Amino acid sequence: MPMDPLSDSSFVYRAFISYSHRDEVWASWLHKTLETYRVPQRLVGQQTDTGIIPRRLAPVFRDREELASATDLGRTVNAALTRSENLIVICSPSAAASRWVNEEVLAYKRMGRAARIFCLIVDGEPNASDIPGGAAQECFCPALRCTLDANGKPTGERTEPIAADARKGKDGKTDAKLKLIAGLLGVGFDVLRQRELQRRVRRMTAIAAAALVVMSVTSVLAIAALIARHDAVIAQQAAERRQKQAEDLVGFMLGDLGDKLDQVHRFDIMQAVDDKALAYFDSLSAADATDSALLLRVKALEKIGSVRMTAQGQLAAAEKTYKSAASLAAELVKREPADATRQAVWGDSLKWLGQAAWYQGKLPQASENFQAAVVLLQKSHASRPQDKNLAFDLATAQNNAGRVLEARGDFAAAQTQYEGTLKLYQALAAAEPTNPKWQSYLGDGWDNLGKLALERGDLAQAITSYAADQRIKAALFAHDPVNHNALSDLVLSDAILGRTAGLCGDLANALHYTDSAVTHARALTAFDSTNTGWQEYLALYSQQAGKLLRQDHKHDAAAAANAEAIRVFEALIKKDPLNTDFQQELAQAQLESARQQLASNAIAAASTYADTALASLQRLRAKSADDRSLILLEAQAHLLRGQIAAQRGETTDMQHAWTQARDVLQPALRAGDDPNFLAAYAESLLQLDQPDAAQPVISKLNAMGYRTPDFVALLASKRITYAENTAFQRRIAQIMQTGAAEDSVGTAALDSRTK
Repeated sequence: MPMDPLSDSSFVYRAFISYSHRDEVWASWLHKTLETYRVPQRLVGQQTDTGIIPRRLAPVFRDREELASATDLGRTVNAALTRSENLIVICSPSAAASRWVNEEVLAYKRMGRAARIFCLIVDGEPNASDIPGGAAQECFCPALRCTLDANGKPTGERTEPIAADARKGKDGKTDAKLKLIAGLLGVGFDVLRQRELQRRVRRMTAIAAAALVVMSVTSVLAIAALIARHDAVIAQQAAERRQKQAEDLVGFMLGDLGDKLDQVHRFDIMQAVDDKALAYFDSLSAADATDSALLLRVKALEKIGSVRMTAQGQLAAAEKTYKSAASLAAELVKREPADATRQAVWGDSLKWLGQAAWYQGKLPQASENFQAAVVLLQKSHASRPQDKNLAFDLATAQNNAGRVLEARGDFAAAQTQYEGTLKLYQALAAAEPTNPKWQSYLGDGWDNLGKLALERGDLAQAITSYAADQRIKAALFAHDPVNHNALSDLVLSDAILGRTAGLCGDLANALHYTDSAVTHARALTAFDSTNTGWQEYLALYSQQAGKLLRQDHKHDAAAAANAEAIRVFEALIKKDPLNTDFQQELAQAQLESARQQLASNAIAAASTYADTALASLQRLRAKSADDRSLILLEAQAHLLRGQIAAQRGETTDMQHAWTQARDVLQPALRAGDDPNFLAAYAESLLQLDQPDAAQPVISKLNAMGYRTPDFVALLASKRITYAENTAFQRRIAQIMQTGAAEDSVGTAALDSRTK
């Protein structure tokens, strides 16, 4: 959407909304409120400290879809922050605890725009963490409460953010909205408030009168329609005509009139209109209604449900309304079972019903409705494959179904839904093959499938999915080699593919892709030495390279790579001591250094690294006890300390450390078959001289193709045969060879198109 010509801003977005996913209802309301707000005409074009006042506040950026698999804010979000004139933070205890909200605030402050950050308090208490025992109620994230120094590092100096308070008993929703808008425009709150009151009085007078008239007429017509249906056959047509008139008026009440009431935030009148419409619908028999009348009711009820869910936050009431809509949509399909349009209407109703259940944490009901919606939308899509809107609706339903299934631990069913979503996006991308956005989303879709496969212990599928993502990201960078965001995406996909190849024992490809990631990360940091995300990539993948080089018996190169990782991580923590990701990744690098020192028989140095890493990991786990990545690293630290104690002949300490590793891992093994967890658990059992207990785990790892040199060496030291899974290795080689060939063809095609 282009910016208003009256604005002298070069920004793309008026504002960026930062929020926790638990505040989705508030974010949706604020996004719609800002983009539909009409600036008073007498203010438009005036010059303020923030620039020329525009007619509209659109567009406003609100997007969280790319954050799930990223280690930093992601290309889209970073770009949107850079191009946003203001940052609005929706503040609540959930937002205060959100890493991503904090990262977005830090990123925006580091751009020198701290003065353009505005807060909307929706829950919790400001600065509650200053009160003993009040941390759980804190609504401001750490980055909002402190200033940054010249290097972008958080300081101990406190700052008070500019905030509007939407809570009951405070500013309230309407005044909080106006305070935010006043800040965005650079005008006084009273200027907007007085203007809003004048505008509201005029609108309320007209709209309330219209609403009362329409409701009265509707009531009369509805009663007339009800009476007429019981009259003789000769009056049937007249009754149907009156019913049609009544339902047309109901459509107006819920459509145009509802939109106008929403604009002036007269939710009390909207509620009265909704209640009147529902009472009218309840008075009618679905069996007696015409098809067009039923369809009108479905759409009207969905409209009511959307208002209740997004504008009013009444999730239970919204769910009840969506149930009524889905019931009527089902009646439509019952009348014409083969009608694709009716199937789509029913599927869409069930999708909304699933959404309401999902937001309330009712995962079984949400899953049931999403999957039923998928079945119906698939039937409809099969009859109209060229309908892009229908394809998108189906993709959304499948994606939602997959997310709920994944959250419930049903990885196999989740993968089916994700694959269906990916297939639809592949078709849409094929229709626009030169659109890099679609291609990038395809890559991210493959990456999600790879993660899901790894959680299930399907290494072959993980490699297949990660290789597909890497090919897409490589082709995008080859097409636009000066695009540093494209290169950053390639660094991530190269590293993930290299790491997973290493799990399969394919050291050649593991080192190839990891070296590529490190080389490109170094190029990125050379371009912008202040970008902490790129520095983190350099450190993280240098550590990964060091681990692979050590297993390839290249100890000097391994030590140099890991030393670089530790140096960069320590520098990052010095700049940002509150960043727990940096602390965790430094501990990971310290554990790898302990392994390297242990391989060189430097017992004292190995012990120092292992002890330091374990202490850091235990501090982190005290705050995030269920974090699976921390659980795995802590177990690996105990395993290393056991090996160090064994080298020293300290039998009691050795047994204690290995027992701790086993006990830390056991609860985490209930979810999925991640080979990293299985391998660490098998090692703990073998070190404790429990080979019979370890054997089923070892067999499972062999079947999935897990074959790191470290694990093979461990089994050899225990005199356990671990035959190579040749069928798996052939499959991995074929995947890699196919990928290399497709890379060559894809790059050539992009190059020729560019020329």
